[in-house]
Amino acid sequence: MTFLTAPAERGLRILHLSDTHLFGDGSLHYGIVDTLAALDRVLDRAGELAAVDVVVVSGDLSDDGSEESYRLLARRIVSWANARGAAVVYAMGNHDLRAGFETVLGARESAVEVAGFRIVTVDSSVPGAGYGAVDAAQLQILSGILREPAPHGTVVVLHHPPVPAASALLAALELQNPAELLAACSAGDVRLVLAGHYHHALATVADGIPVVVAPGVANTADAIAPAGTERATVGSGFAVIDLPLSGEPRALFIPAPSVDDGTEIFDLSAAEVERIAAAAGPAA
Repeated sequence: MTFLTAPAERGLRILHLSDTHLFGDGSLHYGIVDTLAALDRVLDRAGELAAVDVVVVSGDLSDDGSEESYRLLARRIVSWANARGAAVVYAMGNHDLRAGFETVLGARESAVEVAGFRIVTVDSSVPGAGYGAVDAAQLQILSGILREPAPHGTVVVLHHPPVPAASALLAALELQNPAELLAACSAGDVRLVLAGHYHHALATVADGIPVVVAPGVANTADAIAPAGTERATVGSGFAVIDLPLSGEPRALFIPAPSVDDGTEIFDLSAAEVERIAAAAGPAA
């Protein structure tokens, strides 16, 4: 069985996961959520898919940055993918630590080809911060990769979406230079951008390029919480994207329910949001 083939008549099927927030020591996220159990539930639900060509995990893989957290992730993801002949692609998030990521999962940025589709990861994390940025050197590397078209086009994966956030806190922790990233993508053969960070599903188009943000595995952000506040509840999900040989992608957002879905994890006031944004956001 080989993982570099996909039925030509349907293009590429992507299982898109994000924000697993695993701990190496079994800690609960916010003292409430067993994120490893949430990942197992997501993979079990995704196991009902008829076929998958590549599993993409778009950042915040770990919450503590420990090597063990990445090993726990890799054992599950790789086992699931190998059983289906699928490739695996990981991207860095703002909660990830470079040393643990690189030791267990490999390079923080990569370009791989799966059945004629090129998948490029871009590290949008800024050490010690919650917001994202892609520097000039990274953009130059990306542009160099994109200079030669792939047979069926390119998918770019990064943690911070190049589109606006719905809530005040995530707006403070957005990608700081989305226009530059999108310009590099538009100048090449990019057909799809995949991201996470927002912990809720989102599908849109930016500069003519479809952008899909996967639901969080660890929890679900309330995209319509009162202005200035931030709220999250128990809930996990994933995206399935079919990218045809030509034409637009089709994204489905699938929940992986538990009996605790909807339980409130946190509800931050506007003052708390401002405090966190000042600590984790870009300098004023």
